[in-house]
Amino acid sequence: MKVDAIDRRLLTVLETDGRASFAQIAEAAGLSKTPCWNRVQALEEKGVIMGYRAEIDRASVGLPLLAFIDVAIDLGRHEAFEAAVAEVGAVLECHTTAGPFDYVLRVAVRDVGALDDLLRAQLSRLPGVKNFATRICLKTVFQARPLMANAGS
Repeated sequence: MKVDAIDRRLLTVLETDGRASFAQIAEAAGLSKTPCWNRVQALEEKGVIMGYRAEIDRASVGLPLLAFIDVAIDLGRHEAFEAAVAEVGAVLECHTTAGPFDYVLRVAVRDVGALDDLLRAQLSRLPGVKNFATRICLKTVFQARPLMANAGS
């Protein structure tokens, strides 16, 4: 789907405030409510808008420790690894990468002991895992930068 300037304005508003009313979104995009609603529906149906969610403070729900885990996988085991890692609740994100590791995982856990358990009892036993390297986040400078701020027009 080709995203035009009006769609970009709609996406910018929604990315900034996913709870914005259609009246607010329409005003920002220079549309009336019905055409605005139709465009948002089309963006959802085409998968441009992948969903809506609340941002939750990890520490407030008992998961203050953030870590990044680089994982190397045996050739031919990628599909099995991807299916299995998707079932590990502590894994927030999984990305394939180029370089010495095949994947990078972003995980949130209670503490270092929980991270150790995740590494030893869960991740090391996933299909095809050869080795991994873990980096603990000391401080998040920023996260979830709005995509549309960098998308141009």
